Amino acid sequence: MTLAGDRRGLAYGVGAYVLWGLLPLYFRVLHDVDPGEIVAQRVLWSALLVAGIVIAVRRGAALRAAFADRRALLNLIGSAAFIAVNWIVYVWAVLNGHVLAASLAYFLNPLLNVLLGVTLLGERMNTAQRVAIALAGLGVALFAIGSLGELWISLSLAFSFAFYGLIRKTVSVGALEGLMVETTLLAPVALGYLLWLGNGVPLAIERGAGMAALLVFAGAATTAPLLLFSAAARRLPLTRMGMLQFLAPSIQFVLAIAVFGETLTPVRLACFALIWAGLAVYIWGGVRRRPVVPAAVPE
Repeated sequence: MTLAGDRRGLAYGVGAYVLWGLLPLYFRVLHDVDPGEIVAQRVLWSALLVAGIVIAVRRGAALRAAFADRRALLNLIGSAAFIAVNWIVYVWAVLNGHVLAASLAYFLNPLLNVLLGVTLLGERMNTAQRVAIALAGLGVALFAIGSLGELWISLSLAFSFAFYGLIRKTVSVGALEGLMVETTLLAPVALGYLLWLGNGVPLAIERGAGMAALLVFAGAATTAPLLLFSAAARRLPLTRMGMLQFLAPSIQFVLAIAVFGETLTPVRLACFALIWAGLAVYIWGGVRRRPVVPAAVPE
């Protein structure tokens, strides 16, 4: 990996996570739109945009292979269901003033990935990971005491995204092809929902040019960070990608307080402090166990 390639990878990674972190601002602009409609528009316009990219980069053969692989297709049906649940809950949470609960979910996600690896893949936890998960568990318990009504938001977002990641980790389909299959599978449901909601009238058009443009932008808002993430993952070591992933929930945490006016109560602050402590232990443990990196080679 060259220094220039490493810098490009870092720029792509930062770009992906900053865009994901700023996503609540976009959904907030759509506050008068039904959350289900936003997700349906997101699915349809993402499918069209990704289809255009697949054609442009000539990945049609890989896409056909993904659809022809019955086992991969069954896995992608599962991942499509999980990401649909994640998108619906996330949009609903933002539109209803629960951005802090959403940010907590993505702080929890790396630790939940470890837990799923142990319980479902037979992986072993080291001491740092055990301590990190214990601290996170205490944080979740505190959050339940202080905000029991919001706990379902954090847990449903964390678990749906963790299971989505687990499936995508084990299925041998590229990020672009996988997103194309998932959005294609979800598109009929999304279109049916929009037709039912609008009695056959295309809602993006009915709402006027400005709102139509914002809803069409949902495709780019979904696809752009994913493509940046894929480009970064090819250029950066996993340890550095792991550090970058905390950018998005950190931005959401700041937005929740500074922009959306959510209250950071002492109990919530203690909850996040425990989660952050767990993440610090997790990162420290990963850095200690990191193998020596060989000399860089040209790309």
